This record gives sequence, C-alpha cells and structure tokens, in this order.
Amino acid sequence: MRLFFLLATSTYFLSQSVMAETYTADVWADNWFQFNVNGATVAEDSVPITTERSFNAESFVFQATPPFTIGLIVKDFKENDSGLEYIGSRRQQMGDGGVIVQIKNSSGELVAVTDDKWRCLVIHDAPLDKRCAEEENPVAGVGYCGFAAIDEPTGWDQSNYDDGKWKNASVYSAQEVSPKGGYDQISWDKKAELIWGPDLETNNTLLCRLSIN
Repeated sequence: MRLFFLLATSTYFLSQSVMAETYTADVWADNWFQFNVNGATVAEDSVPITTERSFNAESFVFQATPPFTIGLIVKDFKENDSGLEYIGSRRQQMGDGGVIVQIKNSSGELVAVTDDKWRCLVIHDAPLDKRCAEEENPVAGVGYCGFAAIDEPTGWDQSNYDDGKWKNASVYSAQEVSPKGGYDQISWDKKAELIWGPDLETNNTLLCRLSIN
C-alpha cells in the first residue's frame, strides 16, 4: 500500500478563502486506476498497468468542496485489443478486473464507497467471443477476437454530465475477484464493495462516476 498526499495546487482545488474539506481515499484496483474529481486528476495508480500482476492499493488525501463528482477510470491489463494477456504462452487467457474505493472525511466518517449506486460505462470490451482465448494465434478484430471500443465522452467526469444511459456498477464478492496485492493492508468498511462492469473478464476499460452531496 502506498500513501501519498495531494496539495491544493491545480485549478480544481479552490483557494483557501473557500472552505474546501479534506478527504482520505483508499483505492484497490486490478489492474490500474485514475481518480478524478470534477474533471481534474487527483491521483492515479503508481504502478504502471504494463507491470505484470500490477494490482495494488493506494491511499491519498485530497481537498474538495461538496457537492463534487468522482470520475474513476479503471483498466484491466490487456496485451492488445483482443483483450487477452500472456498471448502465445500456456497462460494465454482473458484477464479479470475489480476495484474498490472508500472515502472518509477529516473526522474519519465514511463519505462514500463503491457499490451499485455508481454508474459505469464500458469503453473497451474484448474479446466479444470468449472462444478467442483458445485461439492458437489470436488476432484482435479477427474471428472470435472481435472487440468494441469507444472514446471517453466529453466531460464525463464533470458534475453536470448526464449519465442517465450508463449502467449501474455490478457488485462482486471477494471470492469472485480474488483481490491481492495490498487489498488486505486496508481496513475496508463493510459497506465498501468490489465493483466492475457486467463481465469481469471482457470489460477491460471502464469509466465510473458518483456524485457526493
């Protein structure tokens, strides 16, 4: 687990004349995350997604004036658009994702957790046919190895963005996600749940958001 602090230096952070509040966030992701608040990046996973088995936990402090919106980018590792990892080896397979977040205020009170109230959009989904994982020479976009990818919608992590067409996050048990790499170093509130898109294996990149009042 890595602990780091973010100071009020960007345009997102308000001046001291405005009563911004201090929050602590804990995030565990398989494999990588970026944490935005009202469109500005507050923190991101310190371990590159290209690192094998790069899931890990991060804890950080940020300032915000409620209400504010959290925009979370989460990625599972994939070698290419096929969505597979360890291509050409005996371990060739689809990866599986998962993320959990809890946020507390300066008094230690729980402010937000990941659960099915978050709204998520899958922007990379592959393979579209899971038989791709059994291909001897899988090629992204060919045969079973089709993929679907879209760009991030403009302003998706801003408070005024309409996420009415996004789906609610899917909740998974620890047994389904098998979290490792720092997960057990954090004392998770019982309300905090592991979330992802509707398919742990093929949903490779997601945008998730939650407004905090």
